[in-house]
Order: sequence, then structure tokens, then C-alpha cells
Amino acid sequence: MTMTLIEKILANHSKADLVKPGDIIDVEMDIRAARDFGGANVVKNIIDNGLTIDDPTRTFFTFDCNPTGSDQKYAINQQTCRDFARDHGIKIYDIDAGIGTHLLMHGGLAYSGSTVVTTDSHANILGAIGAFGQGMGDQDIAAAWNRGKVWFKVPKSIKLNFAGKRPKNVTAKDIVLNLLNKFGANTLLGYSVEFYGEAIDQLTFDERITIASMGTEMGAIILLFTPNEEIMRFSETKSGKKLEVVTADADANYHQIIDINIEEFIPRVSRPGKPHDTVDVSDVKKTKIDSAFIGSCTNGRIEDLRAAACILEGKQVAPGVVLKIVPATDQVWNQALEEGLVQVFKNAGALLSNAGCAGCAAGQVGQNGLGEITISTGNRNFPGKQGKGEVYLASPAVVAASAVAGYITTPDDIPEEPMIFMPKEEAGVEKKPARPASGETKDHPKIIEGRVWYIKEDNIDTDMIYHNRYLSITDINEMGQYAFDNLEGYENFAKEAQSGDIVLTQKNFGSGSSRQQAVDCFIPLGVQAVIAESFGAIYERNAINAAFPIMTYDSLEGLDLEHFDKIKVDFETGEISNLRNGKTVKGNPFSDVQMEIYMRGGIFS
Repeated sequence: MTMTLIEKILANHSKADLVKPGDIIDVEMDIRAARDFGGANVVKNIIDNGLTIDDPTRTFFTFDCNPTGSDQKYAINQQTCRDFARDHGIKIYDIDAGIGTHLLMHGGLAYSGSTVVTTDSHANILGAIGAFGQGMGDQDIAAAWNRGKVWFKVPKSIKLNFAGKRPKNVTAKDIVLNLLNKFGANTLLGYSVEFYGEAIDQLTFDERITIASMGTEMGAIILLFTPNEEIMRFSETKSGKKLEVVTADADANYHQIIDINIEEFIPRVSRPGKPHDTVDVSDVKKTKIDSAFIGSCTNGRIEDLRAAACILEGKQVAPGVVLKIVPATDQVWNQALEEGLVQVFKNAGALLSNAGCAGCAAGQVGQNGLGEITISTGNRNFPGKQGKGEVYLASPAVVAASAVAGYITTPDDIPEEPMIFMPKEEAGVEKKPARPASGETKDHPKIIEGRVWYIKEDNIDTDMIYHNRYLSITDINEMGQYAFDNLEGYENFAKEAQSGDIVLTQKNFGSGSSRQQAVDCFIPLGVQAVIAESFGAIYERNAINAAFPIMTYDSLEGLDLEHFDKIKVDFETGEISNLRNGKTVKGNPFSDVQMEIYMRGGIFS
């Protein structure tokens, strides 16, 4: 039996010589990390459950969400982690270091064929070096710190073959935006995707990072690149080890092989609200902007900063526009200083901050306000993700050109005079609904009945379910009041939900962040279960590990379901019945692992 790249890596870290899609295996994790906001909850899970640390030398904290220490709640979480680290001999990459996933590569901790879990939903960025990286929730990471392993379901693999030469004006960010345009947010949901072709072989380290970082936005488990000689030399130098590149077998069995002509790719921009809603840059040209952002794990590398500096040199940011630049790591920051890029940025009127995640994590520079229009190199532009304004996603070159022009444009079409602002009405202030809620201890029935909230939407992401401005909350009883308050049309869900309700929705529920709160917020409201056509990979794990019932279905055709119908759900058989009309469809029952964890009340029970 032959194996794909991800199958090889997982088999090498399990007791199995061979693995295949659908196998559920225990995977040894070479590195187990937690970030600043997630780290405090990991510590809480470790302490509350009396757990020990399997191997402190493989265990790390990375403080990248709020490296300025500008928020009191983040500061408390960071100090909680520092105290725990001192007591247990755990290394911290503190607020002066940069983005954790990048640091793992630069520190030689992650390399071709290695395995890593962190609380960062973009840990699959490590696919850039042919490593297996996964973002997981707080409970998962606590269990990994304790056992050194996590259970994992081997995904199916898809192979992408790229033909042709990359157009000169198409950047790595444009490549991934073209792929998002082709595949959307859920076509690749749950798959491991491998990249091949001459144009792929020529991608630099930084370019691979840009593409791999947005696998999460496609719903993929990971986007995997086989390392070239340059990347292997880098990993060997950083790790101090002689490494053997891990490759897929030539005759490996793929779920699908897709041919792509890269010569058809064009510079693209994602419109606000959905990373996969990408259009030709010309479709949104002349859109007036208030701010611009260059950074994040997707585009905070030295090549990204060089591309921006090339455009900004000798020019000024447009009047009234704020350009914020955040390098991915302190090493990148220092390299930009040595190459004179920092002076270019300052001369152009940009704000340069210390290394970290920046606005993407809501804890540093890069947030925008109500009514503000931002063009950003980030990986997400979900409503509310980078603030209250609207966010377009683009390459560093397009962002820099737009900052100079005062509107969205391309590097070859920067006007001699920038667009200036005209007076407009002040944006209103939004008032949030809130209601205290208290949790209840539940039994674990295999059959439930309840009123259904039938939400006919795909891609309901974790910011819509539980917004990142509430991430510092650790008391589950306080979370319910914020459930769905960022989902348009369901802002009053927490007020109107009744104990015993069931949420039923469509594809890719829970895409986005690794936050556990997006699961836990339903519990104090008494919501019995969430049923969806498919779930985001991290959300699925979080729910299963918390013993919160989730179930999938292939089709509801014939159920004749209406909002607030009463339904019956059998987790053991997968049957979903409409009690109003007696009609039944077959959903997908719990797996043995899910049923075991559910019946015992959670992964720690």
C-alpha cells in the first residue's frame, strides 16, 4: 500500500506502519504549543484536571496575539502562562519574539515530516515546509501537553498539479486568492491538499508560507508542499539535524487529482466579509480607503516588506489614510532595519509596530472602526474579525499602492495626486444585546427532541458564533449571552433561545478560529445539539472533546423542515425525524470515538 504525504507523516508518528483515510489514530506530536489568549485556558484545563506535562522540552508558549501588552485581560493571561511556565520548565517565546508558527520554523523545531499542534488555527501554515501542523482548541492542547499525543482522523488527500508559468504580476497572495475563487470556503473542507508543478517548485520559502497560511480559509486540513533543497538546507541549519525529506509515494492514492493552469491567474482582491469572495482588482478599483495593513502570518515576511518598500520609496501615504505595518517575527523586523526598509516606511508616513499577529488577533495595531474601509494583507476579513469596519484582502504590493493612492489600485496605476476625503456623516455606535445565562448539568441521552433553529446558511464562522472580543472570558456561564450576536439576523438568539433547542444549519459550520468558546457558548443556553451538513475541522474536534453533541447529514430532502419545527435526533443511528409530519431522513451517526467521549462527559472525564 502506498501513501500520500500526510499519510506518510501521520504513519511515521503513530504505531501504524500504514494509514488510510478514515483511520482514527493516536499521533505523537513533536511540538505542543499554546498562544497567549488560548494559553491561559490550557493552563486552567491542566490545573483543574490535575494533569502533568508529558515533555516540557517539547512544550511552548508563544505570545503573539498581543505582543504590545496593551490589553489588561491579555496581560493577565500572559502572566498566568509565565507563572505556569516557570513552575514547569516550559520555554516562552514572549512578546518580543513574533508569530509562534513562524518561530517554530525559524527555531528548527518544525521541519519536513514533523508534527505540531498549537492553539493557532493557522498552525497548518507549517505545510509550507512539508510539516503537519494543526490548530486545536484549549482542551485538545491540554490533552496533548499531558499525553504527548492527540487522536486524529486521517483525511483524504487531493493533489493539485499546476501547469504553465506564473504571470509576472501574480504574487503568492494572488495565487491563494485565485484558489479561493476556484474552490470557495468548503470544497476542500476536511482534505489534505498537496501542491505540485514547475511553478510550485520555484516558490520561495516566504511564498509557500503565504499560500499555506490560508488553507484554513479554504476549510482544508492543510495545504502541503514537498520541501525543495533550499528549504531543507534551511531546516537542517536551524534544527542542527541531518533531515530526510518526506515525500508522497509516486503511485499514492488520491481522492482527486486536479490540473490547474497558473497562467490564467490574475491579481485578485477579497471583498469584505468573505475571504473566498475574490474578484479582479479592477472590479474594486477606486474604492476609497481609510486604512491599510501589511502583516499577519500570511504576509509579514521579509519578501512582503521588500515588495511594499519598493512601492513606498520616495512616496507618501495619502492624506487621512493610516498605513500599519507589522513584521511576522523580530528577526524579520531586524532584517528590515538592516536593509533600510524601516526608514522607507517611516519616510512614507507608515506606522511600524513590533512583531506579532497584529489586527488579525484583535490584540495589536490593525483594528478598524465602524465605517472604516481597510485594505489588508491578512488572511481573514470575516465581519468583525479586524474590527467594526470593512476589510478587503490583497497582496502587499496592492496594499502599498492603495495606501499611496488613497483608494484600491495596482502598483502600475498609482495616480500623481492621491484621492482625498470628502466630509461625511459620523458612523453610528452599535449597542450590543446581552443577557446573563447559567449552565446546567445534563445527562447524556442518545436520543433528543427539541425545537429547531433552522439557519439556512453556509460558512458560519467562529467570529459569527462567538466574537473574538469576548475571548478573554473563561467562565462558561458568561458565554451564552454572546452566542450568534455577530451573525446577521440572529443577534437576539441568546435572548430568544429556549433550553432544549437544537441548531440546524448547512455547510462548514464553525470555520475559522480554534476558539473553544464557539462551542461552549451554547451550553449555558441549554442548546442540546448543533446539526450541520459539515463542520470546520477544529470546531468538530472542540465539540466532540467537550461532549457537546454535533452531527452531520448528507441531505434533508424529504424532511419538509420549517423553522421552529420540533425534531427528534438519534445520535446512534443518525436518524433525524420531523415530529410535525412524521418524516425521517438518515444523518451520519456518532463515530465510536465521539460516542465514547460524549457518554463519559468529555475528553477529561
